[in-house]
Amino acid sequence: MFIRLASKLERGSIVDGKGIRAVIWTQGCPHHCPMCHNPETHDYNGGFLKDVEELKKEINSLDSEEGVTLSGGDPFEQVEACLEIAKYCHSIQLNVWCYTGYTYEQLLKKSEEKKEIMDFLKEIDVLVDGKFIYKLKSLEAKFRGSKNQRLIDVQKSLNENKVVILQLDEKPKSKKEKIYI
Repeated sequence: MFIRLASKLERGSIVDGKGIRAVIWTQGCPHHCPMCHNPETHDYNGGFLKDVEELKKEINSLDSEEGVTLSGGDPFEQVEACLEIAKYCHSIQLNVWCYTGYTYEQLLKKSEEKKEIMDFLKEIDVLVDGKFIYKLKSLEAKFRGSKNQRLIDVQKSLNENKVVILQLDEKPKSKKEKIYI
């Protein structure tokens, strides 16, 4: 299986989610948000193809990162490959954040037609959802570009059948929940 990426695996990020993270920049985005900071990721034919197995080996070699962030582009445009990557990350005790221009509610609706979307959601710890809106851009929106975007605790949201906003100051409950440190 291959995934289309915009760039190589980024290591050591401290702005793409809580803690020290590796970032996978997917290629292809339908949203085309005005003033997007990654417009080069919009083209579905841009970037390059990478074997998911090779990417897993790179992820396995991470040493200081606590988790992996899937961004782009929009990871939900390559849901099968991103699902496989997220499952692998959890298998080696890395948490998973995902940025998408879709809202959580839109993804739930889309999952009725495409089961892999729900499977992928089940492998995401934190979802940063919604389109970037330039007029709502704010430095106060931690780990987000604009204030309309939400930091969603996906597992709690799925369990409680409602959107649960991530509380950044919670203490970890298990190694997998290291996202709250």
